[in-house]
Amino acid sequence: MLFCHSQPESYHQHSATYIREALAPFLKNEEARLMAVDGAQRTPFQYVLCAATSPAVKQQEETLTYLNQGQSYEIRMLNRKLVEYTDISSKYVKSIVRVVFHDRRLQYMEHQQLEGWRWNRPGDRILDIDIPLSVGTLEPRSHPLHLNTIEFLWDPVKNASVFIQVNCISTEFTPRKHGGEKGVSFRIQVDTFTTNEHGEYMEHVHSSSCQVKVFKPKGADRKLKTDREKIDKKAPHDREKYQASHETTLLTECSPWPDALNLTSHSINSTPSPVYHSSPTSCTFPDGNCSPNQQGELLTPGCSDHLLQTSSLQDTQLWLQRHRFLPLSRLFSSFSGADLLRMSRDDLIQVCGPADGIRLFNTMKGRCVQPRLTIYVCQQQQNRTQPPIKPGGGDIYHALYLEELTLLDLCEKMAVLYSITPQQITHIYRQKASGIHVLVSDEMVQNFREETSFILSTIRDENNDGYHLVLK
Repeated sequence: MLFCHSQPESYHQHSATYIREALAPFLKNEEARLMAVDGAQRTPFQYVLCAATSPAVKQQEETLTYLNQGQSYEIRMLNRKLVEYTDISSKYVKSIVRVVFHDRRLQYMEHQQLEGWRWNRPGDRILDIDIPLSVGTLEPRSHPLHLNTIEFLWDPVKNASVFIQVNCISTEFTPRKHGGEKGVSFRIQVDTFTTNEHGEYMEHVHSSSCQVKVFKPKGADRKLKTDREKIDKKAPHDREKYQASHETTLLTECSPWPDALNLTSHSINSTPSPVYHSSPTSCTFPDGNCSPNQQGELLTPGCSDHLLQTSSLQDTQLWLQRHRFLPLSRLFSSFSGADLLRMSRDDLIQVCGPADGIRLFNTMKGRCVQPRLTIYVCQQQQNRTQPPIKPGGGDIYHALYLEELTLLDLCEKMAVLYSITPQQITHIYRQKASGIHVLVSDEMVQNFREETSFILSTIRDENNDGYHLVLK
C-alpha cells in the first residue's frame, strides 16, 4: 500500500533553512572536521534524531540520548546538497531503520535476545513507524519476522521526516532483574540504498547511527533532568570534561549493518523481504459494504477458498479478509501466497501471537475442526414393522458430526440430512427398550457414546407443519 504525505510549498522553499536549524548545534564542528580530512568525499546525507543528548557524557566519547518507551521521535532525513546532488540515478532511495545492541557481546547474542523478547511480548514489535506523523515517506513497511527493523522510500531532493517508536526498554536485556539494574545501550542505525541496474534497492550509499537508552514512559525526561542537575553541581573546570547537551542528536557515519544487504536480497530466514522497485505502486481493496452479488464477483479464480502458492498480493489480502484476519492484513500487506505458506507454525505464532498464529496456520493448511461426537442414523423404512438390529440388507446409515454437544447442533445436522429447516423439527425423542419416549436435551446429547447407531423415524406434526423425530 502506498503512503504518500504531501508537503506544504514552504517546506520545499525553505529546505536550506530547515537543514541549518536542525544541524545548528553541530554544524561548526562538523564542517571543521570534514575540511580537516584532505580529499575525503563528503556524503550528501545527514540524519538527525529530534531528542536531546545527555550532558553527562565526557568529551571524546560518543553522544548518548534517552528515549521514552512507545513515544514517537522524529528522524529528519536530510540531503545536505539538495538538488545539486546528481549522483543518485533513481528518483527515490530506500532507508532501513533498525534498533540494535550497542554492546558487542550482546550483538553476538542478538538472535537469542530478540527471540526471548518475542516470546515474552507476543504480537509486539521492538520498532514501529508512526505513519500519520511521518512526512515525505513512501511505502513504509515492517518485516513481520524482524521486529527491530522498518524500511521506507523517500525522495532525496525533498528530504523527509520519519517518526519512530521504540517499544522495548534497556533493562529488559539485563542479566538480572531485581530492580535498579543499569540498562543496556541500543543503537539506532539508518542504512540507505539506491537502485541497481535491475531497479532493486540494493546499492548501499550511506549509513549512520547514534547511541540511545530507552526508559519507561517519562523515565527519559527524569534521567535527563538528573544528568543536568549532576553536571550543574560540578565545578567549572570539571564541566569542561563533559559534552554540552544539544536539543537534537546527530547520527554519525558508520559501516552498514551486516543484515542490511540481506534484507534487500530476500535471504533472511528463508522468508523474502519486500523488494522495492523504482516506481512505487499502490494497491486498493474493495470496501466491505458491497452487496452479496458484488462480493461473489470478487471471488476470482485466483482468489479461491484455499490460499495457493500462486496467489498474488491482492489475492492474499482478500483471502485474509474472507477468513476474518483483517487485523493481520496490514502486517502481511507485502506477502504473496507463496510467502505466507512458507512460514511455519512457530513463525506465525511469533509474529501474530498464539491465538491468531495457530488459527491462521490451521486455516492456511485447510485443517477441518475435529468433531466432538460422531453418530450414525438410518431412516426407518415405512414398510418394515421391526427395525434392523445391525447394518445390512440394504440399510444405509448417515454420519452426523457434532462440533457442539448440544440439542441445537444435533437438530441442525438432522435438518440438513432431510433437507428441511431446523425450525421444522418440533421435538426429538429417544425411544427406550421399554417403549417410552424421552425428550432429548443437551445433557442427553452429552452422554451419547461415540459412533452410536440410531434408527430414525419421523412423525408429522399436523399442528404446525413440523416433524417429531424419534431415535431408536
